[in-house]
Amino acid sequence: MDANNEARLLLRFYKDVEENIDTVLQKFEDYKKNNLNDCLLKIKHNHIWLDISDSKKEYWSPHLHLELEEKSENETHIRGLFGPEPTLWTFFMFLHFIIAGVFVIFTGIAYSNHVLKSPIQMNLVVMGLMVIIWFLLYFIAKQIRFRGHEQMNDLEKVFLEIIAA
Repeated sequence: MDANNEARLLLRFYKDVEENIDTVLQKFEDYKKNNLNDCLLKIKHNHIWLDISDSKKEYWSPHLHLELEEKSENETHIRGLFGPEPTLWTFFMFLHFIIAGVFVIFTGIAYSNHVLKSPIQMNLVVMGLMVIIWFLLYFIAKQIRFRGHEQMNDLEKVFLEIIAA
């Protein structure tokens, strides 16, 4: 998977394993019991979360969410999603909604001022700043993903190691 040439901020992958769901889940349970220092593992039904250990965790550290689906009686389809920490993701979404809200409000104000033949330059300046800040947030998110790329590879390596066991 080449993460550097994609426009998406969240990276997805799919993998089919020639084992049933219970066997795959047992592999993750065994890893959770035996390897406490490599990464943090949470399992809930058919969902598995792999996180970087606390000693190596930074604000840009990714996590891996795996969803196991039964493809056939002896085959499991795994959906993987790399993403930022949920709190960081929530903060970024909050900022996006605030920026979009300010943009919409000033668009309405600019339209009202235009109808009333009042100056709209200040409204356009604020709207332009919101667009610039929106792009800035996108590039900050890309930078965070770039900084976490090595840890993302580490999580993928652990995932493949568990599946191969």
